[in-house]
Amino acid sequence: MKILIDANVLFPTVMREVVLGVADQGLFTPLWSPRVLEEWARAAAKLGAQAEAQARGEIALLRAKWPDAEIRHDPAQEARFWLPDPGDIHVIAAAVIGHADAIMTVNARDFPRHILAEEGLSRIDPDGYLIQCFEANPDVVIAVARRVLEQARTMSGDDWTMRGLLKKARLPRLGRALQEM
Repeated sequence: MKILIDANVLFPTVMREVVLGVADQGLFTPLWSPRVLEEWARAAAKLGAQAEAQARGEIALLRAKWPDAEIRHDPAQEARFWLPDPGDIHVIAAAVIGHADAIMTVNARDFPRHILAEEGLSRIDPDGYLIQCFEANPDVVIAVARRVLEQARTMSGDDWTMRGLLKKARLPRLGRALQEM
């Protein structure tokens, strides 16, 4: 399955690390556009120059790791698409041009299912999708989540619980499912 990942899934860090960790294990093929990656960097910039620099470094690593994931298109191709928020049209355009099966976003309001269905796309929410991955491949998701938890503990110095970390990362269902970890 090919999934175009919206910027609001790539930033914040924990959500991105879990989602891309699952992709790295082969459970789906990630896609994004240069504009999606730029939106991530600009969101990080709101936290300061150091956060922006870190985001841009992580973006470079993603581009190197998944060289075929970046969908480039001519902005003129966006003219045939419509979404409630014109600022999101680039996302649906990249998904269609990249032959994605779905768009992963936490922004349900601006990606109505009926509009996406007209383009052969579905909208998936990261928490719901990760639960499906967990049900189908529990060992893979558990291993990814444990790695992310350990990284969060190391980087923050806090003794996070799995449920607490994933709830804060807007992955509450996955956090409940993995709370014993």
